[in-house]
Amino acid sequence: MSGDQENRADTALSGAQALAAQALGAPKPRPEVTAFFDEPTNTASYVIRDPRSPSCAVVDSVLDFDAAAGRTDTRSADAIIAFIRKEGLAIEWILETHVHADHLSAAPYIKERLGGRLGIGANIRVVQDIFGKVFNAGTEFQRDGSQFDHLFQDGERFTIGGMAAVALHTPGHTPACMTYVVEDAAFVGDTLFMPDFGTARADFPGGDAAMLYRSARRVLSLPEETRLFLCHDYKAPGRDTYAWETTVAAERAGNVHMHDGVTEADFVAMREARDRTLSMPKLILPSVQVNMRAGEMPPPENDGHRYLKIPINRL
Repeated sequence: MSGDQENRADTALSGAQALAAQALGAPKPRPEVTAFFDEPTNTASYVIRDPRSPSCAVVDSVLDFDAAAGRTDTRSADAIIAFIRKEGLAIEWILETHVHADHLSAAPYIKERLGGRLGIGANIRVVQDIFGKVFNAGTEFQRDGSQFDHLFQDGERFTIGGMAAVALHTPGHTPACMTYVVEDAAFVGDTLFMPDFGTARADFPGGDAAMLYRSARRVLSLPEETRLFLCHDYKAPGRDTYAWETTVAAERAGNVHMHDGVTEADFVAMREARDRTLSMPKLILPSVQVNMRAGEMPPPENDGHRYLKIPINRL
């Protein structure tokens, strides 16, 4: 990165931090967050509720998928839908923190039944370009993000009912990763895990360990009391229960990869060495080619059926 690029990045970071601080200012409503954990994919999905209105948002929903049989199921999404209906809530947003490589999104299924706008980071276009080539998706696959209702820019402000929110671009795990800060809560996707588990990998196409470090530090520059809601948990050695909520203060004090004092150089060396030992996620091939289409399956072929591709020796 050139000096000019670094200066522009620093300026953008400062501006986004100011917006986040504004969104976190008091007195503000405290989001009510309900988690739904899918153990087969170790994924935490969330309903974010405005305590002063029926408005809500869904973050990182799961479409159940049996890879061996090639069959989908909606039990995880149905649990979210049932909760929203029972509570009398109204969806404003269905948010994706990134193009997931470990589970299929249920966003279209939820949107069809409950409404809401489907949003993701603007750099989805980069991911679509990369993986459109990996899967030889053809010219019918648009690489402009038009499958989504809204593409968030870095530092963009939005609302969920009366709650102020800001979208922060936090790449490194993927080029399109976003963190959504909603009042005192931040939904960080795969950028950070629980303090005893560390950080996400950065070796997928378009990933970058140095960028991940800067993104994680950006999240950790939020006020220390900020609640962090994670997309995954795998139970670190010695821990018997799953966990998906922590705080900025806890991460800065005890994250095994990213606590205060860890340098970028040390992190990059650790992350790159660790990533070389990891196998690809079990559902990366179906997940990415569905999620880059905003949760839709590839279009039907001439026999009327839909198919998922397995590219050979591409990843």
